[in-house]
Amino acid sequence: MTSPIGGISFPVMPTPAIGSVAGPEATTGTAAAQGGDFASVLAASLDQLQATQSASDSLATQAATGDLRDVHDYMIAANEAKLATEMVVTIKNKAVDAFTEIMRMPV
Repeated sequence: MTSPIGGISFPVMPTPAIGSVAGPEATTGTAAAQGGDFASVLAASLDQLQATQSASDSLATQAATGDLRDVHDYMIAANEAKLATEMVVTIKNKAVDAFTEIMRMPV
């Protein structure tokens, strides 16, 4: 039997290389589904966010220097980084709200 928190998982999907096509096997299996705890899922999500932002920054540099062949790659990477950042900020805000609500509970 799984723990109640073990069923919670974040959409941790590997970021495919720009221009490659990821099949359904690339999106199956999150860290929580593989037996990870909440802290490891959160750490993996933050690491993935950093990687997504780094890829976007790299493509932005290539676009600025004229080395980027297809501007669509940069636009897709920038939007992925933006959405991932918004998701992490929203999760952080919800966690802070939950903590604040728990702290208000009478003992």
